[in-house]
Amino acid sequence: MPTERLINALQSYGVRLADSRAGAPSRRGGAGPSDHKAITIAGRTVMVPVHTEAAFDSPFLVRRPDANGVSVIEHDGVVIGQATFPGKPRFYALSTFDGVPYAKIAVLHGRDVLATTVLQTCIRYASRTKTCQFCSIGQSLAAGRTVAHKTPEQLAEVARAAVLLDGVRHMVMTTGTPNATDRGAAVLCESAFAVKAAVDLPIQAQCEPPDDDRWFERMKASGVDALGMHLEAVTPEVRTRIMPGKASVPLERYYAAFEAAVPVFGRGQVSTYILAGLGDAPEAILETAERLIGMGVYPFVVPFVPISGTPLESHPAPGPDFMHAILAPLATMLATADLRSTDIKAGCGRCGACSALSTYERAGAAS
Repeated sequence: MPTERLINALQSYGVRLADSRAGAPSRRGGAGPSDHKAITIAGRTVMVPVHTEAAFDSPFLVRRPDANGVSVIEHDGVVIGQATFPGKPRFYALSTFDGVPYAKIAVLHGRDVLATTVLQTCIRYASRTKTCQFCSIGQSLAAGRTVAHKTPEQLAEVARAAVLLDGVRHMVMTTGTPNATDRGAAVLCESAFAVKAAVDLPIQAQCEPPDDDRWFERMKASGVDALGMHLEAVTPEVRTRIMPGKASVPLERYYAAFEAAVPVFGRGQVSTYILAGLGDAPEAILETAERLIGMGVYPFVVPFVPISGTPLESHPAPGPDFMHAILAPLATMLATADLRSTDIKAGCGRCGACSALSTYERAGAAS
């Protein structure tokens, strides 16, 4: 099975682990990727669901690592590949000067990405009539695995340690939406400024489009290298049903924000996260992707993963054929437009661990 199809299938079905203790600890709940495990396959570190309902019944089993740290991957008892697990990062053993464990401030995603949710609260989350139905941002806070607001000083301290101890190469800063004006841009500015003062680390900031486009210049000046403004769903009817509060920010505001942000950050340095499997047809996702690519925006399409405790916990994940129907032509579209995940300075698109898209890109380039 080609690597891109294997990763695609693993991310759709999830995997069963013979030894859940192998590699870096997995995460349950909270801001994404949740309920996943980092696994390296054919040199690609990807996030694969391991704590979801689908994963518990997955036909894929990853065996216990051998003495060399290598595990075999089985499909219904037949060996189909090998995998290794990135180890637990060393910075997890430390605490900040004010006594907070580093792992409550930021966590390792994939192999070399430091990720944090600066504000673990959101104006939409408390209301079931407004919250995004897939969101679990409050779960890790309620469980005591994080803190509500990571200060700039804490983020700078952890980022510097993660670079020095674990070779982290870029950082993702996302946030719950604190208000209906800057929508988190202000807190991301102060956070990025503090990190860049402590260590030279490329940063992607993620938030909803602020109401004033001048925030893009401010974010860039604060040290933000790449920007993510995430559509999640691409058609109005799905947006209204799945994320009623966020849908109050219309699609055209997103497109206007993309238009304003690309000249600031550069072509390919603005991206958007699209969750396939929420109800949008592949044709709708590809049509939206074509428009975004024409604007210089990288559309990072990932399979939806249902998270326990959310309204969509029983919603099925998209199958591998559904994802292939999107990712294969999308990779071709990106190649034609000369937009590459490897050219993104920081963030989800550059990491690529939550989707097989970058593997499809590489497969297309190789062929």
